[in-house]
Amino acid sequence: MPVWRLVPFSEAEVEPVPPGKVHHWYCKPGMVQETNLMFVRAHLLPGQAHRFHHHPQMEEILYVLSGTAEQWVERERRIMKAGDSLYLPVGIVHGTYNIGQDVLDFLAVLSPAKNPGPITVDDGESEPWKSLRA
Repeated sequence: MPVWRLVPFSEAEVEPVPPGKVHHWYCKPGMVQETNLMFVRAHLLPGQAHRFHHHPQMEEILYVLSGTAEQWVERERRIMKAGDSLYLPVGIVHGTYNIGQDVLDFLAVLSPAKNPGPITVDDGESEPWKSLRA
């Protein structure tokens, strides 16, 4: 029988990601038995970002709780605010940048969590992504 798990905010696995980023993990392999999901709440300070990257074998959903995100999907730029969500298919290059004056607080769900990896590939130093926001 599958095991369920309640994770209060005070018990989330906190991963500081310097500079200016904190991840609060609620679900991922090794934390929740038999899961094939990854669920994280991310806080980005003003000016910080999850630079251009992609997930070679995972799809992703982003949901903004508060703040303002400059969201890139491939070469297209959109602004996301509280209540906005985004679905990203496997392998799509994307980046999330906090362009507001407040903390950008958003959720991300990725699946499948069980794959041969890597989970994330940084594209920020490769063209055209390196020059896109210049």
